[in-house]
Amino acid sequence: MGGWLFATRAGVAALGSGAIVSAARAEAILGAPVSGQIGFLPANTIVQSDIEWFHNAILLPITIAISLLVLALLAYVVYRFNEQANPVASRNAHNTPLEIAWTVLPALVLVVIAVPSFRLLAQQLIIPAPDMTLKVTASQWHWNYGYPKSDGGFSFDSLVKEDKDLKPGDIRLLSVDNAAYVPVGKIVELDVVSQDVIHSFSIPSFGVKIDAIPGRLNKAWFKADHEGVFYGQCSNICGIDHAFMPVEIHVVSQDAYQAWLEGAKKQFAGADGVDVAQTSLVRP
Repeated sequence: MGGWLFATRAGVAALGSGAIVSAARAEAILGAPVSGQIGFLPANTIVQSDIEWFHNAILLPITIAISLLVLALLAYVVYRFNEQANPVASRNAHNTPLEIAWTVLPALVLVVIAVPSFRLLAQQLIIPAPDMTLKVTASQWHWNYGYPKSDGGFSFDSLVKEDKDLKPGDIRLLSVDNAAYVPVGKIVELDVVSQDVIHSFSIPSFGVKIDAIPGRLNKAWFKADHEGVFYGQCSNICGIDHAFMPVEIHVVSQDAYQAWLEGAKKQFAGADGVDVAQTSLVRP
């Protein structure tokens, strides 16, 4: 798919991997696409909220200001120094104040950008003590989610739904057969690896985008503030079916999560999968 075009939809029945969470429960889809919309997904973590603030309050105004300044300078040069208005060209080769200005001012702009960006990078890369650990293994062309031994030690593959399998409420090219579930308000550590080529695990609403590399374990984290269904995709070109490798995460209450977990233990107990997460899923 192309760029991310997302907005809010509500009132969709909770979807699971065959497990019964609650027949009467509905989840708000906060990460679903709307045709023609431009902008970020609705943020569901503090990291993504800060990313949007950094873009809207720092990068966008600076980009617009520089673009307008360059446009004004070009217009002035065309008007002031065209052949008719200035038939005799100046022989000046240097202007010390101007050269100092165009060296110092861009440096100051970079400082303005750097200070909040370093804080944001630290916020993304320094993982707080996790309440959950979810192992994510990429393959051509699907994801495998591994839950810890303390919660059943199961893992399962998550593949895109084919058009013929779509049900009401599903989203073409984003809905999967087995979605991952996490409880709301918990710090989730993601341990991401690949079994074949380089992939990229991306969930825009969570501010998560991390490469899955063979032989290397990369880590990321998020803490979802609201319940709902959130989508992402592999964002590295990983092969012929790269466009059919979506991510679907359901953020639910602790009770709904426990109900899903009980069903998932039975459903995926005998599934062939990769190593599961080694740390405790939810701390007391």
